[in-house]
Amino acid sequence: MDILRFATAGSVDDGKSTLIGRLLYDSKSIFEDQLESVERTSADRGEEYTNLALLTDGLRAEREQGITIDVAYRYFATPRRKFIIADTPGHIQYTRNMVTGASTADLAIILVDARKGILEQSRRHAFLTTLLQVPHLVVAVNKMDLVGYERAAYEQIVDEFTAFASKLEVTDLTFVPISALHGDNVVERSVNMPWYEGSSLLHHLEHVHIASDRNLIDVRFPVQYVIRPHASTDPELHDYRGYAGQVAGGVLKPGDEVVHLPSGLTTTITAIDGPHGPVGEAFPPMSVTLRLADDIDISRGDMIARPHNRPEAAQDLDAMVCWMTPDRTLAPRTKLVIKHTTRTAKAMVKDLHYRLDVNTLHRDEEAASLGLNEIGRVSLRVTQPLFVDDYGRNRLTGGFILIDEATNNTVGAGMITGAR
Repeated sequence: MDILRFATAGSVDDGKSTLIGRLLYDSKSIFEDQLESVERTSADRGEEYTNLALLTDGLRAEREQGITIDVAYRYFATPRRKFIIADTPGHIQYTRNMVTGASTADLAIILVDARKGILEQSRRHAFLTTLLQVPHLVVAVNKMDLVGYERAAYEQIVDEFTAFASKLEVTDLTFVPISALHGDNVVERSVNMPWYEGSSLLHHLEHVHIASDRNLIDVRFPVQYVIRPHASTDPELHDYRGYAGQVAGGVLKPGDEVVHLPSGLTTTITAIDGPHGPVGEAFPPMSVTLRLADDIDISRGDMIARPHNRPEAAQDLDAMVCWMTPDRTLAPRTKLVIKHTTRTAKAMVKDLHYRLDVNTLHRDEEAASLGLNEIGRVSLRVTQPLFVDDYGRNRLTGGFILIDEATNNTVGAGMITGAR
C-alpha cells in the first residue's frame, strides 16, 4: 500500500481537529482506552457529546483554549491506503507550524465554516499550500448541519473559492460538504445532502492519484551514509561498499549509468539493496543503498544523478523563506547554516527583495527584515556549491532549512526559485 500524507488547515474553530477525530473514529483507527479517555475528559468538561477534537489536541493549552497550537501528527490506515495526517494550526501566530506540516504533504484539506464562508485565513492557507506546491487541494465545507444542509450555502462558498483559486496555481481542486461533528460525508455518504453527487471525504483520500506527483524524470540521489560492514568472515561483505539515502527523484535500476557530484566521475549501478534485500528499481520516496561499479570517493552530502541530466551546482540562491523564530530577525548580512538534502554549508543573506503579505499578496519592497512567521524573497550566498532544482520541479532538492549557528535551532525554511 502507498502512503498519503495530508495536512489540514483553515481558520480557528473551523473544526480541523474534530474532522480528524471523526476520521479516526469512523474508520475504527483508535484504541478503546483512547476513546474512553476522550469520553471521560468530555464529560468532565460538561460537554453533551464526545469531543473528538481531543484525539489530536493533546497540549493542555490546546484543550483549554479549544484551538490547535502545534502540529499534531496522526496515523491510520484503511484496506486501500495508509495515511499520515498533519493537523496544523489555523491562527496567524502559527504560520510557521502550518508551513512545517504542509511542506511534506501530498494533499491539503482546507476547512471552511459553512456559516462564515471564505475568511482571510482561508485565503492565506490556500496561498500557503500553493506556495509549498502541495499538489492536491480539498476544500471541506464544514458545519453543514448548522445551515440546515442547504445546497445554496455550499454552492456560494464553491463559487467564491473557485474565483479566488483562479489567481493561484492550483492543479487539483475538490469540494466536499461535510459535518465533522455528525460524520456527514466524512467516511460515509450523507443522507442529509442528497443533492451532493460526489464521494465522501475518505473515499476521495483513498482514491486520489499521487504516484505521478513525484518527479520520476530527474534522477536525484543525495548520499546520506556510506555503508562499509568490513565483515572479514563473510566473503560477500568483506569488500561491500554501499551508498545509502532516499531517492529524491527519477527511477534507478541496476545497469544505469550515473554521475557523481561534485567530482563529475561517471560509473554504473551494479545493485540496489532495499531493507529486505535486492530490488529491481528504486524511485521516490524509497530509501535504498546503491552499489557502484567503480570505487569513487563519495561521502555524505554528495549527489548521484544522470550524466546528461544534472542538478544546478550553485552558490547563489534566490528563495522564498518563511522565518520561524522570535529570537532574531532575518536581514541582509545575516549569517546562518543552510541544510539542503544531506549537505550542510554556511550561508549569508545577500539581499531581502520583499516581504510578502500572505493575506493580501502585497509585496513590501521597503521591508528591511523578516520577523516571526513572515515570508519573503531573499538571495543567499553559500560557501560551497549545492546541487539544487527549482522547488516547483522537485520539492526535495528545491527545499532547505536555515539553522542558527549559535543555538543549532532551525530558524527558517526556504523554497528555491532560482540558482546560479
